[in-house]
Amino acid sequence: MQRKASAIWQGGLKDGKGTISTESGTLENTQYSFSTRFENGKGTNPEELLAAAHAGCFAMALSNKLAHASMVPNKLDATATISIEKTQSGFAITKSHIDLIATIPGADKAKFEAAVKAAETECPVSKLFNAEITVSTRLI
Repeated sequence: MQRKASAIWQGGLKDGKGTISTESGTLENTQYSFSTRFENGKGTNPEELLAAAHAGCFAMALSNKLAHASMVPNKLDATATISIEKTQSGFAITKSHIDLIATIPGADKAKFEAAVKAAETECPVSKLFNAEITVSTRLI
């Protein structure tokens, strides 16, 4: 299985601009720039897209792990926060933190925590990162 996305960049780093598109068409010529990456300008940026990918991947992986533990969530609300920091070798993604609110009626807390730990390390996007990955949970 392969998935594709493309980026077009025009101009210099600070005054240039670009667009990102996905094969599915969900993103089509979506704007990104220096200001959207480092100054909270309007548009997206690579780290925001990675955060979305990590939150989505984690939620799906957790749903699978919960099914193996005979639990079906009503809702898994995962929010990923990607940290980019300047290091000695340049900018790097150093952390991805996921805040999870899980609504699972009658959940076994120990099995839930085990499923979270497994999803944290087994999600394919987690495996992609060379960064610290943490998860905070709230079980409802």
